[in-house]
Amino acid sequence: MLNENIKKYLLALARKTIAEKLEIKTEDIVEPESLNDEDSKALEEKCGVFVTLEINGGLRGCIGHIIGTEPLYKGVIENALSAAFEDPRFDPLTRKEFPQIEIEISILSRPRELKYTSPEDLKEKLRVGVDGVVLSKGWAKATYLPQVWETFAGDKEQFLSSLCMKAGLSPDEWMGGELKIETYQAEVIKENL
Repeated sequence: MLNENIKKYLLALARKTIAEKLEIKTEDIVEPESLNDEDSKALEEKCGVFVTLEINGGLRGCIGHIIGTEPLYKGVIENALSAAFEDPRFDPLTRKEFPQIEIEISILSRPRELKYTSPEDLKEKLRVGVDGVVLSKGWAKATYLPQVWETFAGDKEQFLSSLCMKAGLSPDEWMGGELKIETYQAEVIKENL
């Protein structure tokens, strides 16, 4: 669990990073008010991180890494830029849109394989709103963050079918029992604009 100081810092860092790319002046100070050794250690931790951008409650970009390969603060910088300018579902963010974006950062736990014996067992073991899910088969792979459960009103079948399609598989592929399923949890921090 991150303290409020680090949460504010990471959100300010993401916003400043996007603003600089758009050549928009922002406050120069993004340092936490009191960065102690423990805070510094947390920022250096390697963990998965996603940055999500929304405008008026609608998705405007979301990019991240499930497994952390760099310090948390660097992952936030990289994924903030990617979510704003490289998400293939959207045109790059514009200066005009910048004041409207709301930034959300999801810091992920390490994924763990979920063993299951049948489609019913899989549905039983998944925790709505708690588990992010990585679904894979061969080269096909996709993930949904825990907060995506809201989109499906907690319907596990719809969630799994949509995740299969996101991975390029048929929507009922999850019923065959041959998919690798991993779950993770996320600490989500969001701007309150």
